Amino acid sequence: MRAEETRNVTISVVLLALAACLPFTGNAYALTIGVTIAMYAVLATSWALFSGPTHYISLATAAFFGIGTFTTGIGIQFLPYWSLLPIAGVLGGVLAALVGLATLRLSGVYFVIFTLGLAELVRQIITWFQNMSGQKGLYVLTNITEAGIYWQLLGLGALVYLTGWLIGRSRLGFALRIIGDDEQVARHSGINTAAAKIMLFVVSGAVAAITGAILAPRYVYIEPSLAFTPMLSFQVVIMALLGGTGRLWGPLVGVIPFTFLWEAISVSFPSQTTLLLGVCFLLIVYLLPYGFVGLFQSIKQRASGVFS
Repeated sequence: MRAEETRNVTISVVLLALAACLPFTGNAYALTIGVTIAMYAVLATSWALFSGPTHYISLATAAFFGIGTFTTGIGIQFLPYWSLLPIAGVLGGVLAALVGLATLRLSGVYFVIFTLGLAELVRQIITWFQNMSGQKGLYVLTNITEAGIYWQLLGLGALVYLTGWLIGRSRLGFALRIIGDDEQVARHSGINTAAAKIMLFVVSGAVAAITGAILAPRYVYIEPSLAFTPMLSFQVVIMALLGGTGRLWGPLVGVIPFTFLWEAISVSFPSQTTLLLGVCFLLIVYLLPYGFVGLFQSIKQRASGVFS
């Protein structure tokens, strides 16, 4: 391992250890914000694992998240909580594989539209089943505390970062970077582009589903409109793009400031959140097309040019 990589790993471990100490501060509001940041950090990073190198914009996060949430909501009556997390991951991965097989030969706006409609499709199916059974929602009653949810999300986030680091050093990561640069060239080079994209999409879908399963006890009462809200998909995309997908840690840089910004917007303008979310997206695309990571790299290059 190179000296730079060793330094980065050391810094990551120290920051993770410091973040894990948050519940011990006794500040309930800080813990609530911490859970929200941890949730979005996991979702945005897993989203970037697929969409970053391939440049395919997926809006299916809410579909996988909702699947995980309802896995806990339904399964908690029959199975131990800890067994539901891997089950949610498998269900999310299977759904992602099916969607990938059907859609990842599409590109551009067609893929975006399909993934956006996926969450609504799954929501309508679950709503129909609930109406047939006479249910409106599900109670998720466990002894899982807010601190427990926070630590679970931190652990999942660390696992996602490790997975992304390993993928980046593998042949799969190399293949995905070629696909992102020019998919036609990747095909002519002998790369199975469909298989590579599906594999990463499965990872992203499984992580989002596990995140939803972890968050279910926090909601206590879940219903389809909460679990499958399309707002979640857009927020994840905006956070990832704000931070930048050029580095594994990029989405986290976008998650932290946007979480506080969105908190302020939700409190001050509760009726205009959708409009302001769209404005935020436009501003990021036009002012920071490569996110904070791209801005940082640009400043670094200019500084090195000045002092060289």
